[in-house]
Amino acid sequence: MDFAFISQYAPLYVQAAALTARIAFWGIVFSLLLGAACSFVQYYRIPVLRRVAAVYIELSRNTPLLVQLFFLYFGLPKLGIRISAEGCAVLGLTFLGGSYMAEALRSGLESVEKNQIESAQSLGFGRLQALRHVILPQAVATSVPALCANVIFLIKETSVVSAIALADLMYVAKDLIGLYYKTDEALLMLVVAYLVLLLPISLLATFLERRLRYAGFGN
Repeated sequence: MDFAFISQYAPLYVQAAALTARIAFWGIVFSLLLGAACSFVQYYRIPVLRRVAAVYIELSRNTPLLVQLFFLYFGLPKLGIRISAEGCAVLGLTFLGGSYMAEALRSGLESVEKNQIESAQSLGFGRLQALRHVILPQAVATSVPALCANVIFLIKETSVVSAIALADLMYVAKDLIGLYYKTDEALLMLVVAYLVLLLPISLLATFLERRLRYAGFGN
């Protein structure tokens, strides 16, 4: 193991990790917003929009992220629409992640028992009040494990964005291997970088799940 090589090129991984984290952050934020919109549309059975959401979810979940990125980065310019590589990466993660977040949140919404909603209405709660005070707290608590799993999944999926010339962690690792043939060192730094990004999230997810279980949610 060449530790001098690791010391020399570790800063490249730090920069790449920052790019990976930035892309993942915005992709996760927008996918949560998109997923929440789709889940509410399906839960409340809103005409037309419900079918649009269902088509989007099936299309998103049944096409690889790499294909979606190629369409955004190479296909859209043919139509006169040009988006930066980083923008394409965020859009791709949003398009992919939104469907998974939607299914996680929808299952959480549907897990709330109807008698609790009826009880809230009988107490004078309006539709929005019942949603805010009764449905959402239980739905989100139930969905936390799936949502956290989706967050980790999306961060790992950022490894694909190197295909559109973004200098993320995977891009740097492949570049160093190609230039210097230091496979072990490059892959070791890659593994460590992903652990630094993912391990805190995994631990936080476990903590949240335990707290919610002790609080009486998700049983």
